[in-house]
Amino acid sequence: MLSRIAGAVVPVFCRLNVTTDAGAAPSAGSIIIANHTSLSDPVAVLAALRRLGTEPVVLAAAGLWRVPVLGRALTREGHIPVHRHDPRAAQALQSARAALAAGRSVLLYPEGGLPHRRGVREAPPRPFHPGVFRLARASGAQVVPLGQAGARALASGGSVEQVARVLTAPLRRPRLYVHVGAPLRLDGEQEQTRALCLARSALTRAWLTAAGRLGTPTLPGAS
Repeated sequence: MLSRIAGAVVPVFCRLNVTTDAGAAPSAGSIIIANHTSLSDPVAVLAALRRLGTEPVVLAAAGLWRVPVLGRALTREGHIPVHRHDPRAAQALQSARAALAAGRSVLLYPEGGLPHRRGVREAPPRPFHPGVFRLARASGAQVVPLGQAGARALASGGSVEQVARVLTAPLRRPRLYVHVGAPLRLDGEQEQTRALCLARSALTRAWLTAAGRLGTPTLPGAS
């Protein structure tokens, strides 16, 4: 349901463009990693994946389950709450592994929360938390990097600014780009730090492709 809603809503608020490396569309049972820059980018990512024929299980902040109606929908559709800094955090990886074993793809944001910065300029993915490595090692699933750019023009800044951006988006229709890169394997023989660096590099390349097509300035470190 969430993927269908995203697919219907996104064209009203923005112009979404989706590209992939050759043969890189996510296959069933993949771990999809995406960069996280705005409250709006999960909607764009779900809409992009729906175009590619994928409706993933999403690992998301547990606080969303406290939102009326939304929380029930998330539970009904099998999405997975992540309780950060809580013993229950391990349960999220167990649930994600079960979803992968059942043939579902899993979408997660390895950077964790949103960046603490202002403005709409693009910036490369921040360092990853180890959850993606642990999940890939435990499940054997391939990791598919998905880079997105432009979501901060749809919603970013303080509360008032975010509301203003969203309300004016149907008139502005900002451009959003999503690019899916080639899958990789985080082999169990790899050391965790190196594996996370490889995954972050792959996501950065996918993001650079999306940001390059967006054509807007990026913050230092985008190379």
